[in-house]
Amino acid sequence: MKKTLIWVCGTLLAAACGTAIYRFCFRKNIPEAEQTVQVASILKQNDCFVCHSFEPQKPFYASFPIIGKQMQSHMYHAVRFVELEEASADLANANEVLVAKIEHAMLAGSMPIPQYKMIHWGTGFNSAEKSVLTDWIVARRSEIRGDEAFAGSSIQPVPESYPYDAVKANLGKRMYNDTRISLDNTISCATCHVLSDGGADYADERTSEGINGNLGGVNAPTVYNAVFNVRQFWNGRAADLKEQAAGPPVNPIEMGDQTWDDIVARLRKDPALVAEFAEVFPDEGLTQSSVTEAIAEYEKTLITPGSRFDLYLKGNESALTAEEIAGYEAFKANSCAACHVGKAMGGQSFEYFGIYGNYFADRDAAIERNADDDGLKGFTGNERDLERFKVPGLRNVALTPPYFHDGSSTELEDAVKKMYKYELGKKADDKDVNSIVAFFNTLTGKHEELKR
Repeated sequence: MKKTLIWVCGTLLAAACGTAIYRFCFRKNIPEAEQTVQVASILKQNDCFVCHSFEPQKPFYASFPIIGKQMQSHMYHAVRFVELEEASADLANANEVLVAKIEHAMLAGSMPIPQYKMIHWGTGFNSAEKSVLTDWIVARRSEIRGDEAFAGSSIQPVPESYPYDAVKANLGKRMYNDTRISLDNTISCATCHVLSDGGADYADERTSEGINGNLGGVNAPTVYNAVFNVRQFWNGRAADLKEQAAGPPVNPIEMGDQTWDDIVARLRKDPALVAEFAEVFPDEGLTQSSVTEAIAEYEKTLITPGSRFDLYLKGNESALTAEEIAGYEAFKANSCAACHVGKAMGGQSFEYFGIYGNYFADRDAAIERNADDDGLKGFTGNERDLERFKVPGLRNVALTPPYFHDGSSTELEDAVKKMYKYELGKKADDKDVNSIVAFFNTLTGKHEELKR
């Protein structure tokens, strides 16, 4: 046994020395090519794909006892945090989250992890590679956002306005509040997305209550700033606001066992409403498409600029207290800003709930598992998407308890602790929790419908 251990250690040391010599003496120069090719080359040169791929090229020692098991664990967590191999093939279209994750790894010096560097000396971004990555990050963000404003940050302020058709939005506002869309005339969009209370369910409702007192499987996400989401619903099954608006009215639990033909027929009994739709939508009049388009157009107006944090982002350092700034710094240092990106501080990707630990096994036994707990898999059918959920936007988060898709946390402090445990694999420091919650309270913006 002792001889075997000596042999294993000697082999690993020799491999590490050989790799280090090769990396230091024969490290390839960054190719003279366009940015995305250069970035892909840098990721490959630093062995990022070894762990951040679903089907990686495992090193020879991956089959060794002890060290192999440890590596398998690291690879499992790594690919659940970010999958790079598929994404690298289309870096020209990298989304904000991938850009932010690469940026975090570069700035924090967190990749590769120390255990990997012990075997593969010489890995890690050098100054030339960091320069290329920084330029690419800024350029890609500017391209995504359409301008260079705040391209040095993964988070942007909420804009003061968003383009919309005022006439359609005015009609959509009335439809948003119209209970005739439900089978028994009791439920409207506003029932589960209460604009005065943060645009989500009331704080005492873990999941949404629909027709006849039926309880759904998820907590309704806020409709405020939803226009900035890459897709809608926790599992992304709607491509945009219009498609999202078409779903709940025909969900038997939410608004009743009915069809859109039933809904349209009921609405057409109102001559004044028919006439208004004919005026606003002359080519089609009152139809499923025009109703959902009007609601979507109204929801484009539900943005909440003017938070204290936005003032801070724009240069007013006195807008936040020292504790709130410390919370923002802790938020960034713990890679929270790698997923909670953009204007809404979220809604741009689907991430695993439980990179470290099994959240669903630990969850309160009173919360029974249902199909909604499958997350993105419920939409794609892909087993790899099991328990991946759309990252919720954090704007106005202090106003929208309970938290998570299942409404399992009633307090922000508890939600932060769960994120530390299941997404970071560590126990949250009380000081960080308190400062991050203080920071979250600066994210409340302004809207005429929103209670402050």
